[in-house]
Amino acid sequence: MAVRATRVQGAVAALLPGGRLHLQHGPIDIIAEAFGEPPAVRAAYARAASRFSTVLEDLVAELPDLRAEDAPVSGRIARRMALAVAPFRPVFITPMAAVAGAVADEIVMALTGPGIRRAYANNGGDIALWLASGERLTCALAATGGLDQVTVGASDPVRGIATSGWRGRSFSLGIADAVTVVARTAAEADAAATMVANAVNLDHPGILRRAAREVQCDSDLGDRLVTAAVPVLTPAERAAALRAGLQAAEDFRARGLIEGAALFLQGECGMTGALALEKGNASG
Repeated sequence: MAVRATRVQGAVAALLPGGRLHLQHGPIDIIAEAFGEPPAVRAAYARAASRFSTVLEDLVAELPDLRAEDAPVSGRIARRMALAVAPFRPVFITPMAAVAGAVADEIVMALTGPGIRRAYANNGGDIALWLASGERLTCALAATGGLDQVTVGASDPVRGIATSGWRGRSFSLGIADAVTVVARTAAEADAAATMVANAVNLDHPGILRRAAREVQCDSDLGDRLVTAAVPVLTPAERAAALRAGLQAAEDFRARGLIEGAALFLQGECGMTGALALEKGNASG
C-alpha cells in the first residue's frame, strides 16, 4: 500500500505501508492503528487525523500553566494531564509529566467508533489502548527493545502503558535506565512512570546531575537537578536504587494509581503488580 499523506495546519497524517497511521506535528510523533472492517478503519483514521490537527495548538495555548505546579487549565487534554498528576502531590510534579500519555489517550478516543474492535496510539513509547469486549492487544515494552511484552485484555483495567527514565526523551531526577508502568489511562501511566523513575535513585559521587534549565531553558523542572550520566554501579548499589523505586511503585499500586511497574537499571530489573504477573506467565 502506498503512503498517502495530508497536511492540516502543519500537522501531518500519513497512511504507512501495512495500514498504520502516522501522525506528526512538531515534537509529537504518533503511530496509531485501528482494527475492524476497512470502511470503519478509514473513518477512524479520518477522525484521528482531524483531531490531531489542533492538538499541538491546544497545548501551546496553555503551555505556561501546564509547566506550573497547580495552575488552572481548560483544554480537554490539559485537564487530563492535570488530573493525572494531581494524586502525586505534594511532591513536585507538573502536568507536563503526563503530556505524551494524555495526547495518546486523546487520539485513541478519536479512533474508537462503529465497527472498531480495538485500537492503540503509541506516542513515542507512551501507549493508549481501546478494546471492545473480548478483544486483546499485545504490546512490546520499549524499555527492553521489544524483548518483553505485556498482553492486555478487555476485562483488564489497563488502558495505558508509559515509560520514563534518565536515558529517555524526558528529564529524570532518578537513575533508572527505564521504568515502564501500566495504568488505567496513558496519562496516568505517564505521570506515574515519571514519579517511579525519579524514585530509583542513589546518593553517589559518580552520578552527574545538571540543572534542568541548563539543558533546556524552558524546562518545567527549573533548577532541579536532572541526571546526565550514571557510572557503573555495584550490585548492592543497583539493588538499593531499585528497592527505592519499587517501594514507590508498590505504594502507588496500593493507592490504586497504577496496575503494575517494571524498573530497569544496568541489566537489573524489578517488577510489581500486573507486569510481575505478566513476566511470571511468560517465563512459565
